[in-house]
Amino acid sequence: MSPIGPEPGPPVALSTASVYPEPVAAGFELAAELGYDGVELMVWGDRVSQDVAAVGKLAERHGVPVIAVHAPCLAVTQRVWGADPILRIRRSVSAAERLGATTVVLHPPFRWQRRYAAQFADEVARAGEVAGVALAVENMFPVVRGRVRTVPYEPGFDPTEVGHRHYTLDLSHTAAAGTDALALLDRMGAGLHHVHLADGSGAPRDEHLVPGRGTQPCAEVLQRLADTGYGGAVVAEVSTRRLRTRYERAEVLARALLFARLHLQPTERRPGGVAPTTEGRREEQVPTASHEVARPTV
Repeated sequence: MSPIGPEPGPPVALSTASVYPEPVAAGFELAAELGYDGVELMVWGDRVSQDVAAVGKLAERHGVPVIAVHAPCLAVTQRVWGADPILRIRRSVSAAERLGATTVVLHPPFRWQRRYAAQFADEVARAGEVAGVALAVENMFPVVRGRVRTVPYEPGFDPTEVGHRHYTLDLSHTAAAGTDALALLDRMGAGLHHVHLADGSGAPRDEHLVPGRGTQPCAEVLQRLADTGYGGAVVAEVSTRRLRTRYERAEVLARALLFARLHLQPTERRPGGVAPTTEGRREEQVPTASHEVARPTV
């Protein structure tokens, strides 16, 4: 499969979570093959993802830089890099520095992490003083079980309610939360530093569909980034875990990259100055799973 060449504008990277259940090495292989500008490293149960030296060798071997590190803050990664969540933040920042990445992606604390929740904002601000590394707090979503809707994050799933210097906008999470993605984009304002490009149907679960296959204004978000001179990165973070072959996985990830490249073109560079649209052309959905804490969905 021929790589999709880079265009002017924000870099488009591939999250290594997008190749699960293949290992982190497959993320670098596919990113290089398809023409992504870089990789976001998901640090989780994969031993290689926890080994900064090994990740550095993968980046060098495939010629694909690590542009972001996703800290181990999933429910299933609470023991990765130690049990202390503050130390995990600091270790994530250190890993980003060693790998030349400019961003660490973080989730808000869980409600049961009371001591951590009390320290989180101050630690993020302090750690963010490290030159060249931005700590971008991600929007999350409630959890629905039957008729019960709970918010597992403290103080909530919208980080703008607290206020941080940098944010990550996740478009699968806005779908699961029933949040207006464009309104959240506005609230993040100049603090928007990182984008997880995915889609969702509006069901109360984290689906990570290919952009354009759900209800989220993915094209509109990307067009706004292009037209406003957004200086961060866009990371394809889609679920491919039910796909059986490497070829199927590569095809889906190539579509995500093509979508990003198309809609990240500034309006004045488009033919006739008209923005491309996907209205009325929703593609057939690739099967994806509901959010399960035992999976590297984010």
